[in-house]
Amino acid sequence: MTQTTDRPAGPRRPLLRAPRVHRAWSVAAVTFVTIIGAAAFASLPGLLIEPLHTEFDWSRGTIGFAVSVNLALYGLTAPFAAALMDRFGIRKVVAVALTVIAAGSVLTVRMTEPWQLVLYWGVLVGLGSGSMALAFAATVTNRWFVRRRGLVTGILTAAGASGQLVFLPLLSWLVQHHGWRPAAVTVALSALAVVPFVWLLLRDHPADAGVAAYGAEGFTPKPPPVRGAARRAVGVLLSAARTGPFWLLAGTFAICGASTNGLVKTHFVPAAHDHGMPITAAASLLAVIGVFDVVGTIASGWFTDRFEARRLLAVYYALRGVSLLFLPMLLAPSVQPPMVFFIVFYGLDWVATVPPTIALCREHYGEDSAIVFGWVLASHQVGAAVVAFAGGVARDVFGSYDVVWYASGALCAAAALMALVIRRAPLPRLVPGAPAA
Repeated sequence: MTQTTDRPAGPRRPLLRAPRVHRAWSVAAVTFVTIIGAAAFASLPGLLIEPLHTEFDWSRGTIGFAVSVNLALYGLTAPFAAALMDRFGIRKVVAVALTVIAAGSVLTVRMTEPWQLVLYWGVLVGLGSGSMALAFAATVTNRWFVRRRGLVTGILTAAGASGQLVFLPLLSWLVQHHGWRPAAVTVALSALAVVPFVWLLLRDHPADAGVAAYGAEGFTPKPPPVRGAARRAVGVLLSAARTGPFWLLAGTFAICGASTNGLVKTHFVPAAHDHGMPITAAASLLAVIGVFDVVGTIASGWFTDRFEARRLLAVYYALRGVSLLFLPMLLAPSVQPPMVFFIVFYGLDWVATVPPTIALCREHYGEDSAIVFGWVLASHQVGAAVVAFAGGVARDVFGSYDVVWYASGALCAAAALMALVIRRAPLPRLVPGAPAA
């Protein structure tokens, strides 16, 4: 039913036609490009282990420790970054983070001691990349989208894999033909290149563009800046830590990080090289993982809009665990069809866990879900850090990575069981006499 109202006399203003494409999609596109440009830093650690071991005679455990510091800070910075975005805005936080990544990458070119690797790549790049973590994608999705959140989360998560597809072959070629230093400079330049896109095209809130969020029933004014970012991040953690779903989500996501970033992304290339496979061939396989990661993550976002998230997580972790148990038998000097099957299968499952994990955070923690997911992501990176270090130590002690592959497969089976234990969030209870929502 339409309503009519009396309007004062005067010249009529021309009606403005609504844009055919909602502004939220352009913001999502800028976010996608930004994450792709920043993905170079995540592509390099696995390519550094052998060159640094050869040039400086540093143990793989020492190099793995620097990577573990990077991964841990990547995760521990994320919840504070989400709170800082609420305080200072997305643009400022992301632009500063990209600049810090570039500075850390450039400084590694001049290093001569292991502590410098830990400081430059571990601390600086870790802090910068933590502010570019998945909390960035979660914040954009929560602010700009009401409908299609699962799909958009999958697309933005897949951006990191797309960047891996772009940068891994390039960086591996640079490392093999020109050394690791040009590759580090390339990481710095790629981070700086997307800063103008962030500053000029990204908007912090739909109200900044004068529109409602995509799928929202009405316009929502921009909330005032939230002060006390660190205090809020810690407060949200203390509140969420009193609930069972938080610990189950954190535990499953820690295993997710251990079996992806900590294990495969860091140690797959040197493990394949141990079996005689050229570094460029192994890096190309990781890039192929990125291709199917895009497909798997977007599909997972679509599934998350339609199926129960905890059951999806259980399936994803179970399949990942089975595939890791077979990997030691597939490594060979050349790429064989069974290895290609593993790469395709593992790529589809790589970060398919992210959309249902974010959905469960949103279901249980509402407006604080982006910060809660930041803490869950911190557990992801702590798990990755532990395995990045432990994998290097295991290679030094046992002469192979086999024990790490098997242990990670068993952990994935445990994560599948943990996902099934996560309870559903209770529906809000109506106060007697209150109108229904």
